[in-house]
Amino acid sequence: FTEKAAKEMEERVDVALPYGYTQMWISTFHSFCDRLLRQEAMHIGLDPGFRLLTEAQSILFIRKHLFELELDYFRPLGNPTKFIDGLLAHFSRLKDEDISSQQYLQYAKKIKNNKEEMIKSLELANAYKTYEELKVKEGVMDFADLIANSLKLFRTRSNVLKEYQKKFQYVLVDEFQDTNYSQNELAILLAGKRKNITVVGDDDQAIYRWRGAAISNIIQFRKRFPDVKVITLTKNYRSTSEILDSAYTLIQHNNPDRLEVREKINKKLLSVRKIKGEPVMFLYRDRVENEAEAVARKIKTLLKDMRDYSYKDMAILVRANDHAEP
Repeated sequence: FTEKAAKEMEERVDVALPYGYTQMWISTFHSFCDRLLRQEAMHIGLDPGFRLLTEAQSILFIRKHLFELELDYFRPLGNPTKFIDGLLAHFSRLKDEDISSQQYLQYAKKIKNNKEEMIKSLELANAYKTYEELKVKEGVMDFADLIANSLKLFRTRSNVLKEYQKKFQYVLVDEFQDTNYSQNELAILLAGKRKNITVVGDDDQAIYRWRGAAISNIIQFRKRFPDVKVITLTKNYRSTSEILDSAYTLIQHNNPDRLEVREKINKKLLSVRKIKGEPVMFLYRDRVENEAEAVARKIKTLLKDMRDYSYKDMAILVRANDHAEP
């Protein structure tokens, strides 16, 4: 999912294999597609020397071409650039869901029961189409294009697809719960008729739904590959049994929408360390300031009561950086 994780996997494979990993491609989806398109983009009429736009560059690109998108509702006179971030997020999500500009236009034209909704959808669909054309014209791509154009390449150029299916006889996808629909389609195309595909995923760790990750990819995998062998990994090398048991009790509240229930498998993690560990304590306060105060007091008490501890033994984990400020 990240360049860092890909590098870690490279190092592990390098140690495990006597001759290293020179023949293998170990990368994120986006790096894989970038490398693929640099070699093969000309087959679908695109420039292999394309410039990859960062998020900030994509915003500047839209601002530069704002009046070519023929926007009305989504370009208010008082603040013409108000919806730029939203437009880009919308276009990116369409790519993640494998929806082309032509498909979107067809969908917009079919909205008959709500005129205002149809007008807005047509405006977005035409803007999406124009945005795609402008990028091709200027030889640029954004991150969502890497996956979408790779899919287009494999679907329209069967000779290229066959070449890469022959090249990659085995496909492994890690963090499968974080893949979106388009990435899933790409992996399945690569697997081809051989179906030598392994995916590693945990629905309980699916936290990227807001960016298009589809837990349905895991659920549908068995339908796509009925002969699949399911292996549950239940050994945990990091945590004490107290932490694992508490986490397992908590995650049960997501039932019945979990694979454990749907697939009738056991996902209860077992601690390899065989250390029971301290019981998990739940500290609840009515305000964030009071919570921060209680945590600070708890740390002071621990340091006072247990001389073996020092500040470096303490860790406070938060969901986002700004949550740590109090």
